[in-house]
Amino acid sequence: MKLTAMVLGALFIGLALAGCNTIHGVGKDIEKGGEAIQRAVK
Repeated sequence: MKLTAMVLGALFIGLALAGCNTIHGVGKDIEKGGEAIQRAVK
């Protein structure tokens, strides 16, 4: 029982960290796209 809880906890933490990195990367991509649009408008 304890082992299962530890494995599930580690899996959850790993997925949460991967999700944060993915969202951070998408945010950077959107920011770069917005900057490109601003440069094109000028």
